[in-house]
Amino acid sequence: MEIDLNSIMPDAVFDGGDLDCGSGLILLIRENMLKVPTNGILEMRSRERTVGDDLPPWCRMSGHVFLGGLSAEGYTRYFVRKGDTAKKDEEDLKKDKDAAKKYEWRLRARSTGHLKSSIYTRNFSFDMGQAASFEEKDAHPCAVEYLFAALAGSLSTGFATECARENLEIDDIELSLTGTLHNILAHMGLEHGDPSVKQIELKCFTSTFDEQEKVRAAWQKTIDRSPIASTLKKAVDLQLKLIFV
Repeated sequence: MEIDLNSIMPDAVFDGGDLDCGSGLILLIRENMLKVPTNGILEMRSRERTVGDDLPPWCRMSGHVFLGGLSAEGYTRYFVRKGDTAKKDEEDLKKDKDAAKKYEWRLRARSTGHLKSSIYTRNFSFDMGQAASFEEKDAHPCAVEYLFAALAGSLSTGFATECARENLEIDDIELSLTGTLHNILAHMGLEHGDPSVKQIELKCFTSTFDEQEKVRAAWQKTIDRSPIASTLKKAVDLQLKLIFV
């Protein structure tokens, strides 16, 4: 019998933002499914288009029933009926969490030319240039630029995801970063000294009609959850600013 999705009163609702099933969404689904009684219904909201393809087979394998999805403004509402799987859900969630805590990032690096190394990780590869350069143009970024880019990229993507999860409408997100070393000449082997990063100043520019305090809270959550920001702030003068334009 076909179910009228518009008439469903879910037992629990959560927003998966723009996470896909391979980026932690399944963990969140399992966590929220524990709040639902057997034969109850979980509503999961998502802005990621691949979820509609991945969620039905996951439900079949997990013993739940995928009821369908409804398009809303900017996201899709997915409905899942919980099977008689309470004990299994708890066990599977524990296994997933234990596996996630043990996850290791792995990569390889090879010197592949003059002032060039190639990095290989998962299905990606990219080239890295010399230690430092004062030229306006080079064939490849240097390692310090990759470090700074990793910080900026993690906060940019993370902030957009957090705003989506909180249903905050953000018109644009753009970050600018400046960074300095204590002694770049020590890094280049021209002097003795401290080659470590001295200071990083990052400004995140955004525009929104939503409450600024809610957006600031989303920004702070993004910083707190960033492994790169959390690591750098232990050793570096790290200044992270949110600016509304």
